Amino acid sequence: MAEVTATMVKELRDRTGVGMMECRKALVEANGDVDQAIKFLRERGISKAESRSSRTTKEGLIFSYIHFNGKLGVLLELNCESDFVARTDEFKALAEEIAMQIVASNPLAVSGDDIDEEIIAREAEIARNKAINDGKKPELVDRIVEGSIKKFRSENALLDQELLSDEKRTIKDLLTDSIAKTGENIQISRFVRYALGE
Repeated sequence: MAEVTATMVKELRDRTGVGMMECRKALVEANGDVDQAIKFLRERGISKAESRSSRTTKEGLIFSYIHFNGKLGVLLELNCESDFVARTDEFKALAEEIAMQIVASNPLAVSGDDIDEEIIAREAEIARNKAINDGKKPELVDRIVEGSIKKFRSENALLDQELLSDEKRTIKDLLTDSIAKTGENIQISRFVRYALGE
């Protein structure tokens, strides 16, 4: 078993923003391997984040972002549990990253379940007609429609979208990491995207 030094703990803390004791435990668990410790913390953060997801988020901020050209903008309500966390630079940076994602990707809703059912019905009809026009077997049409709707919900739900800065991660992953760092539940309540002329 590798010795866990204060330098290793500090390096892990600097890279993750997690508390000293959690970093030490992760390094012990990972046998001194910093990359494995980061993986351990992320996995543990997910389970901790899930346990915190039911806690009330009544604090937070309304964040406004105007794109550099002045033709696109977002108002975002990002909530957390305490005013202390809402005032931190990290929380504001999280809000900015989410707002820039909204400007770039124009999601329809926060989650797939929040997308208007009329839009889903229209997309299902388009997928069904396309499958029939492509000559797909009748017994496959329903599965094709189901797959198309699942993909549509994922592409148009903010939480499921790939990050602009890291295509291997989603907005939900970003929130999970922030929850693990702050120890508080963080939720995207709502957003509005404005585009000049729309």
